[in-house]
Amino acid sequence: MPYNQAPSLSSPEGRLKTMHLTYATVQRDLLEANHLSPELLAKSLSIIGAHHVDYADIYCQRTAFESWHLEEGIVKSGSFQIDQGVGVRAVSGEKTAFAYADSLCIDSINRSAQAVRVIGAAGGEASVKVPSAAYGKSVHAVLNPIIGLDSAAKVALLNKVETLAKAADPRIVQVMAGLTCEYDMIYIARLDGRHAADIRPMVRLNVTVIAKQGDRREQGSAGGGGRYDLAYFDETLVRQFVDSAVKQALINLESRPAPAGEMTVVLGNGWPGVLLHEAVGHGLEGDFNRKETSVFSGRIGERVAAKGVTVVDQGDIADRRGSLNIDDEGNETRRTVLIEDGILVGYMQDETNARLMGTQSTGNGRRESYASAPMPRMTNTFMENGGYEPDEIIASIDKGIYAVNFGGGQVDITSGKFVFSASEAWWVEGGKLQYPVKGATIIGNGPEVLKHVSMIGNDTALDSGVGVCGKDGQSVPVGVGQPTLRIDAGLTVGGSEI
Repeated sequence: MPYNQAPSLSSPEGRLKTMHLTYATVQRDLLEANHLSPELLAKSLSIIGAHHVDYADIYCQRTAFESWHLEEGIVKSGSFQIDQGVGVRAVSGEKTAFAYADSLCIDSINRSAQAVRVIGAAGGEASVKVPSAAYGKSVHAVLNPIIGLDSAAKVALLNKVETLAKAADPRIVQVMAGLTCEYDMIYIARLDGRHAADIRPMVRLNVTVIAKQGDRREQGSAGGGGRYDLAYFDETLVRQFVDSAVKQALINLESRPAPAGEMTVVLGNGWPGVLLHEAVGHGLEGDFNRKETSVFSGRIGERVAAKGVTVVDQGDIADRRGSLNIDDEGNETRRTVLIEDGILVGYMQDETNARLMGTQSTGNGRRESYASAPMPRMTNTFMENGGYEPDEIIASIDKGIYAVNFGGGQVDITSGKFVFSASEAWWVEGGKLQYPVKGATIIGNGPEVLKHVSMIGNDTALDSGVGVCGKDGQSVPVGVGQPTLRIDAGLTVGGSEI
């Protein structure tokens, strides 16, 4: 199904009340707790504004992070940390000056402001703009998942994973599990007077199992999460993650070497959208297109994919891992259509690249932390539904590979070439799954592959909430997704020779 509107977490009045409460909470617990105020931040920005700059902002952040890890039947480690600081940025033309400090005090902020203002030519006295709150959307709840369960309950949750996995099959000889919780609080003050705040919860549960049969050992993994509290991991979901990991490991025990060569490939729905994310998504980010280093540069209005292919980035889907109430520049997240029925119609933009390209921000300005400058990044990126049943797509294959799940991969933004490893894949012959294969790598060129999509399933799904995207040394949480796809040409499977 298409994710075509912002969530309905409550009534419009309730959502606005939630965002007002968020703003007030961040002011109290982040600013006032460090003897700061919107007015003080506005005065710090006036230091930058005394020079001629196009844009400037101050990004205050406090993040609490907790993790627990189980291995060999016991919870071996647990950690808790708090990090806070400020990033100050000034932009003049194509030049950006950025400074950060791991101290949230006015002296650190003013020193950073003095450092970055050198990017602009000296001007006169700058007036202080009265801060104006921008409340954004209520895309996810504002809560602290770290305090949702006590330590004993968190340990019990991981022990439950161990118990369920070992009970699932006697061939499961090792279980590893991880539980992480994050409570992130940010405040953004902009030179144009707009101020915004957000509270961002995040939880994730990972399950990895090792199955052994004779001398052979194989691995299976599953997990997920999102912007929830820990109550999200109820018994049904935990069992689902465990069953998925166990099933993958046992399937891989029966796998044979993957054939090699150019062939028809069917990609499963959900997480295999990571291939779309890497091979196509990054090439649609504004900075690569402004610098003309993307294969999609200057091609708005051109056909770049087969008919029926519609690719969307959407940051306002309720509770998803890649969703945000506001981006890291204080703009509302939104639904941005990138490719529509095969035609390139847009790019993902932050403030700087949008201004330089003569367009508007799409709410895709993201940064890893206060120590990083923002850039255009994906949120939840997926392909929309087609009209085929998944079984119908598989039945249409004479000979080929059905890639159900993926591990890691790499992509060259300039050329669009990519390589991905399949963590679960099947050899298909005569329209039927014949046997699982091991060691399959999928090699191709993103823009070329999109042109050879011949069947699009009606089962679009986002991943379970495990995506992490890296770019220029920064990592941010994202969502990926797609329906089941048949790709007739342009993909080479690396494995053993046919």
